[in-house]
Amino acid sequence: MKILANDGVSQSGIDALEKEGFEVITVKVAQNQLENYINKNNIDAILVRSATQVQQELIDACPSLKLIGRGGVGMDNIDVEYAIDQGLHVINTPAASSSSVAELVFAHLFGMVRFLHSSNREMPLEGDSRFKALKKAYSQGTELRGKIIGIIGFGRIGQEVAKIAIGLGMKVLATDNFIDSADITLDFFNGQKSTFTIDTISFDEVLNEADFITLHVPAQENYIISASEFEKMKDGIGIINAARGGVLNEVDLVSALKSGKVQYAGLDVFETEPTPAVQLLMNSEISLTPHIGAATKEAQNRIGLELAEQIIKLLG
Repeated sequence: MKILANDGVSQSGIDALEKEGFEVITVKVAQNQLENYINKNNIDAILVRSATQVQQELIDACPSLKLIGRGGVGMDNIDVEYAIDQGLHVINTPAASSSSVAELVFAHLFGMVRFLHSSNREMPLEGDSRFKALKKAYSQGTELRGKIIGIIGFGRIGQEVAKIAIGLGMKVLATDNFIDSADITLDFFNGQKSTFTIDTISFDEVLNEADFITLHVPAQENYIISASEFEKMKDGIGIINAARGGVLNEVDLVSALKSGKVQYAGLDVFETEPTPAVQLLMNSEISLTPHIGAATKEAQNRIGLELAEQIIKLLG
């Protein structure tokens, strides 16, 4: 069977699949050439990340397809229900990248509260001429220990965020429409473990009480956070979106930064990817990354192996 990994797949995944007799093709095919390539090469399965779209038109045009695999969590670039209705298998890897996304959240948090995102812009330009002024400007940092982190969406990634937060000595508040409580187990280097039970609370309680808020929800039809939600938050709130563009109103975020309601903001995802709004990119108060939450070597290895295991089980 032939598998087209159109957005790439780890070598560990390729090795696992080839060991079971699958042919893995890693050529990158342009979106408008996919139909022709799949049919010409009689492709049985296509693996994508977020770049490639697999919608109804492509599914209808490619009768050889038996499986669509998403390396990651979000499935908004795949017409999942239609594919399943047509008898295709649709798989993803919801657990593989959770810790990577959680660590990026804290990369943003640590950087923001110590102004690293701004300092790293200014030091190369003025570090030799305005060293004392920059030192004064960036000497009002805060510590995360003892602060309250609010987690909106308490699935796998939200729970990984909670693990790190607890380890740092933060208080964790979480809200979720489907999860009432979760046991968070910390595994330590010496084999010891410690488990904490987190009961979720209401969305408004999280907005009202948190010092920092991080979003971990799937793509939505409407914003989760916009002007009315910002108004419910503490003055000087910090907010991170490493979930999906479109869950946070970016125009309202910029306004909240200007007013001082929001002191810190970190964005890994954007409403208009892959061309984020210029007012975000040029805003020195926002910590920015280009949708790299799951992009660690370790996560990509786990994703490749998880995809391979599911494919072997379903098509082997």
